[in-house]
Amino acid sequence: MGEQIFGYYMPTVNLMGAGSAKQVGEQMNVLGVKKALIVTDAFLNKIGMADDVKTNIEAAGAQAIIFDGAEPNPTDKNVEAGLVVFKENDCDVIISLGGGSSHDCAKGVRIVAANGGNIKDYEGVDQSKDASIPMIAVNTTAGTASEMTRFCIITDTSRKVKMAIVDWRCTPTVAINDPILMMKKPPALTAATGMDALTHAVEAYVSTAATPVTDSAALMAIKLVAENLRNAVANGENFPARDAMAYAEFLGGMAFNNASLGYVHAMAHQLGGFYNLPHGVCNAILLPHVEKYNLISNPQRFADIAAAMGENIEGLSVREAADVALEAIKTLSVDIDIPAGLTELGVKETDLKIMAENAMKDACALTNPRTATLEDIINIYKEAL
Repeated sequence: MGEQIFGYYMPTVNLMGAGSAKQVGEQMNVLGVKKALIVTDAFLNKIGMADDVKTNIEAAGAQAIIFDGAEPNPTDKNVEAGLVVFKENDCDVIISLGGGSSHDCAKGVRIVAANGGNIKDYEGVDQSKDASIPMIAVNTTAGTASEMTRFCIITDTSRKVKMAIVDWRCTPTVAINDPILMMKKPPALTAATGMDALTHAVEAYVSTAATPVTDSAALMAIKLVAENLRNAVANGENFPARDAMAYAEFLGGMAFNNASLGYVHAMAHQLGGFYNLPHGVCNAILLPHVEKYNLISNPQRFADIAAAMGENIEGLSVREAADVALEAIKTLSVDIDIPAGLTELGVKETDLKIMAENAMKDACALTNPRTATLEDIINIYKEAL
């Protein structure tokens, strides 16, 4: 076997805890930048959250302009629109405010602003050359971890495909996770983003690129999700649960940002690109089906997941304990009202073959622990219907 080198990527500065979002203006001063493009979505702009960040920046003696064109499952067109505002206003820093959609859109604007061309030029791994524009990511959901990863997922509207851009130059300079900003999120969004965090941790733990460093983050993320997601869904004002979920999603990000993912994400990206479906819900539905397929690759890893989720596996064989992990994942999904299957989301069997073909080309498929055929992927989609 040849040499294998494992990298470890994350933002330079990571701020956690209640009130950390008030550090944006101060962080701009530390970075020596003067004019920010705040990339957010229309809802967060409407409720005044973007204005709060702008006010904080102005109090620190800097300037900011708001671009609220980040849509769920952000597109190449969203990136182009944000780039125009960035250039027209001579901005020198990008601040993303929101969940994964805002962060991904901001990363797209940043990479094209620094490198030129079109966002489609950067699909794949490390295609950019210039990381000179700093980025501060202010996170508002406990799920995607896009505020601290090198992953940027943008929908190519012409192909109806979610492009996976994996580039260390996408990694935000500063990541901020303030649980106070997550307090009022509705139960369905809390559930979907929480299952996204669990999927990141599980896929990273069974990934072929897992290391002891990523394992430690993944197992703690799984434990925190299992212990706190139900509480966060039940009562969005439960601060201890929100705080724990903020750490869970960040740890899940630390794990998958470095160990990468697997077929759950490769397949979920196609559902998002084809039907514009919520990413976390797609992950949650696919997770038990993909991991049932993956189980024979390393049953011990699944036994570890069962233990991390708080299941009693005493007296069970490794294989039996692995099954307990799958049941625990399913039970969590049921408890927090995740849809039972893809049919509920409008997915059609006639689209499965083209989505499976695209899933096999997705960068996330490279580190899945079991190698699938096209027929295997189609069958997993069918089971998840």
